[in-house]
Amino acid sequence: MKSLFVLVLASLLSCAVFAAERPNVIFLLADDQGSVDLGSYGSEDLETPHLDALASRGVRFTRFYSAAPVCSPSRAGVLTGRYPVRAGVPGNCASQKGAKGALPPEEVTMAEMFKAAGYATAHIGKWHLGYTPETHPLAQGFDHSFGHMGGCIDNYSHFFYWSGPNVHDLWRNGEEVFHDGEFFPDLMVKEASGFIEANRAKPFFIYYAMNTPHYPYQGDAKWLERFKDLPYPRNLYAAFVAAQDERLGRLFAKLDELGLRENTIIVFQSDNGHSTEERAHFGGGNAGPFRGAKFSLLEGGIHLPAILSWPGKLPKGEVRHQRAHACDWLPTLAELSGVPLPERPLDGLSLAKVLSDSAAPSPHEGKALHWQVGDGPKADWAVTEGDWKLIGRSRDTTVGTKIAPLENHLVNLAEDPGEAVNRAAEHPEVLERLRKLHESHLQ
Repeated sequence: MKSLFVLVLASLLSCAVFAAERPNVIFLLADDQGSVDLGSYGSEDLETPHLDALASRGVRFTRFYSAAPVCSPSRAGVLTGRYPVRAGVPGNCASQKGAKGALPPEEVTMAEMFKAAGYATAHIGKWHLGYTPETHPLAQGFDHSFGHMGGCIDNYSHFFYWSGPNVHDLWRNGEEVFHDGEFFPDLMVKEASGFIEANRAKPFFIYYAMNTPHYPYQGDAKWLERFKDLPYPRNLYAAFVAAQDERLGRLFAKLDELGLRENTIIVFQSDNGHSTEERAHFGGGNAGPFRGAKFSLLEGGIHLPAILSWPGKLPKGEVRHQRAHACDWLPTLAELSGVPLPERPLDGLSLAKVLSDSAAPSPHEGKALHWQVGDGPKADWAVTEGDWKLIGRSRDTTVGTKIAPLENHLVNLAEDPGEAVNRAAEHPEVLERLRKLHESHLQ
């Protein structure tokens, strides 16, 4: 009996030591930030020193794709490691109580994966994956939750104003809370800092999903003054991006203050391309060489900035040109952290080897990548294989969202990253091959 107790105790101690060695993980998700809208991605008119410093302390991807060109499906892909359609989120979820759309409760999230491995887990910021008790963050693996359940809020009143009736949307652990007049990015930093303080002795996972630079553009007065000479609406967007970056600097400073930075994995990506909606002043963001924006399966809607930093273990200041996808983060973080993967089919593939070695091939080498938004015959979809990309159906939102659909638009991204020339007539065999890949994927 005593020997059994000793064995059990030794096992528990071993697990405790292993857990103590596991890295913390903070996943930063920007909202509607353009394909090249960081200084480290070539922007010369924005101020993003803290995210640029993150890139200098980590690995930056140049061929990174989101899971979807719009909010909820993109988030579902990140959190489950599964294509959004497979994860049950083909389109945007509810932004008000009683509305339809949610990540199904049976899906296994990144938070549930980390929680099962002994991590403290927190959701800070935007959710947009369900507005019922069964689909809130606390039901999807998070120990702590603070933020808004819908698609966006005014950053001072914390109301959702974009489809009536207007509703107050700020919650802490399922209970409505009021912080009238307090800037939401400041509230996020405060909440996350408190969670880090409280859980510094054990590994923690924070899903830090920002409401920036999504409309309404609400940069601080000092940043509006700083960018007043930029053309409208770039000036408004630039001020909001700078406000976002400034708050991330405060979050990083908290990690440094507590001596946690070296053993904290920080991931950053945008959920989709910048918005050209009327509510976003018809633009402000920048897709660089790419065509399209939010809502579009052209590169400007899904080709995004992405960074992973783990200063204590991974290379610093390096760039990776291999293809990578938002669904890859879950298996990547599982491998880096030494935690078991969920027991269900994943679409993402681990980027651990690519992160460690610039010469390692993309795990997607020789494989297709798929996107779909919506269900049925009118769903938007695209597929890539190698340098070829077929947009079966989508729209060009470069200068607005009310644009006629693109159909059977075949491009070679190596030759034409701006997707200007439809090569379908020249290469019907490629079009047919990619179409069959899509049909097979749906089955």
